[in-house]
Amino acid sequence: MPETVMPMLPVLPVLYSFRRCPYAMRARLALHISGAVYEHREVVLKHKPAHMLALSPKGTVPVLWLTSAAGDRVLEQSLDIMLWALREQDPLGWLPSADAAMTDALGLIAHNDGPFKRQLDRYKYPNRSGLDSGSADRDEAALWLRRLDARLRAQPFLAGKHFGLADAAVAPFVRQYAHTDPAWFASQPWAALAAWLTAFERSALFEAIMQKHVPWQPA
Repeated sequence: MPETVMPMLPVLPVLYSFRRCPYAMRARLALHISGAVYEHREVVLKHKPAHMLALSPKGTVPVLWLTSAAGDRVLEQSLDIMLWALREQDPLGWLPSADAAMTDALGLIAHNDGPFKRQLDRYKYPNRSGLDSGSADRDEAALWLRRLDARLRAQPFLAGKHFGLADAAVAPFVRQYAHTDPAWFASQPWAALAAWLTAFERSALFEAIMQKHVPWQPA
């Protein structure tokens, strides 16, 4: 009888991503720093790949598809992708080593992903929420940004002495907030926050993860 030939699994992890999505940005930040080698599949959000939707029916990026002889694994939350990558390899020490520091970082990320993200969406897209203006949500979100500014006046980064998990997870969202009305953002009294954001946007790391990719098409 002829020998059965098993189909080849992808050699590399596969990341479905969208360049400007802040969730995808932070996943790419951690993957880049960890040195992970993966296949990047740039998604056109109006034409999401059927394979991505099969892996993750929620239909949002990022999605990381890990394959092995033992079976597939799908990570469909950006924070899970960050933690997976950094637990594989963390050369710059982004993951907090102490439990209290990890709790603090996860608390910052939870507020970013919860109240701040809701306010950011209503500020940036008020019509989607039936609002004439997003200014009230802008001002509510600014209260938290002022607390971040106070933190950054006391230490160089949200994570402490060096850029870490909290910085990478939060910065793409603060960037989106700042770019909604750059003149207004620049007029606010949060010099430490503005300097932190500028340094992030001008970094080689940010440049590396913002390279443009041709939209992926299945073979």
